[in-house]
Amino acid sequence: DGSRRRILLPIVPEYIGYADLGLADDLFTARKPEIRMLDENTFKYRIDFDNLAVGDDVAAICVSRPTNPSGNVLADDEVRRLAVLAAARSIPLICDNAYGAPFPRIVFVDIEPIWNESIIFSMSLSKFGLPGTRTGVIVATPEIVQSLAHCNAIVSLASGGVGAAMLRSLLTSGEALRISREVIRPFYQQRAERALGWVHEHMRGRVAYRVHKCEGSMFLWLWFPELTITTYELYERLKARRVLVVPGTYFFPGLREPWEHGDQCLRINYAHDPRAVEKGIRIIAEEVQRAG
Repeated sequence: DGSRRRILLPIVPEYIGYADLGLADDLFTARKPEIRMLDENTFKYRIDFDNLAVGDDVAAICVSRPTNPSGNVLADDEVRRLAVLAAARSIPLICDNAYGAPFPRIVFVDIEPIWNESIIFSMSLSKFGLPGTRTGVIVATPEIVQSLAHCNAIVSLASGGVGAAMLRSLLTSGEALRISREVIRPFYQQRAERALGWVHEHMRGRVAYRVHKCEGSMFLWLWFPELTITTYELYERLKARRVLVVPGTYFFPGLREPWEHGDQCLRINYAHDPRAVEKGIRIIAEEVQRAG
């Protein structure tokens, strides 16, 4: 009938790559999260279900778990509540599981992979170190899977099958789960904990800062509530000192109204060489302090 519907992001910040996926600028509509302080310097986002209305203009709900950039992991009960809302509207809940369980399991809290017929569950091969497309595995109803296969055949005329063939062998043998559990998760968890330690070491007592509880992914999400410049200006200053971060303002696709919080945050990647990560965190602290 010519009408257009949107994808609802029930919680932002969200993956920066979503913003450019649509053919129209207003593909997404988003909702602010609840911000819960866990201690003086640690916070966590939760879905604000009290203000989560799913209108007739919503075609699907989409979340990532864990979330890039914040490292937030939706609790099992949050996913189940979203699935109920989606089913009630006869729309899908898309769960982007690029970092999550059962593989590659770059997630540091206990979660259950949740699926029912209202959920499109996507897993990535790229974070598992395998060649192949970013969307490696889709768990959905046969109709959805068939539609995605047809779409992929057109968009990627000669899709590589090496990664998929390797993954099949790894899943059959159980090695995919073992490697995720015993190799991938411990490696990234150790690096995350080390980077968090450097954040507190270099920032505590020097600047007003908060860091999102790192529950997964490869990133730390820093919040500077008293920052007197934009995080884009901070980005430029850091770039001049050879430190690359991503300003927070780019991680809020679909949020219509301005929100100061988004421009007080930035994303850093903790997975690089530890010496470079520590040096970068120290320089970030220096530049935030210099900004006043």
